[in-house]
Amino acid sequence: QVQLVESGGGLVQAGGSLRLSCTASGNIFSINTIAWFRQAPGKQRELVAGIRGGDSTNYADSVKGRFAISRDNAKNTGYLQMNSLKPEDTAVYYCNMNIRPPGVGSRFLEVWGQGTLVTVSS
Repeated sequence: QVQLVESGGGLVQAGGSLRLSCTASGNIFSINTIAWFRQAPGKQRELVAGIRGGDSTNYADSVKGRFAISRDNAKNTGYLQMNSLKPEDTAVYYCNMNIRPPGVGSRFLEVWGQGTLVTVSS
């Protein structure tokens, strides 16, 4: 089994910063894509940022220039640095990883974290 544990959410004033972390544990051979999604009240879950195994990244237009996604493969951890936060960034943020378990011919599994709440006050 594989689990993702997220941390770093909280309450911050507009213009402030937060850093989210997501660490995978369990039977892990390799991690391909790491992504952060968010879901605001009454809205659909949306992709915020993603980073592939080769470290190429992509961002939602709404966070470009403010957020930065990164990863530490040795620690099986992904990060989301969020700067210049706005009230509209308020949401539950979810980590998502594509993880390959050990074993010949094993397939990648899509695993979700439990979510961490980010609240940005105006």
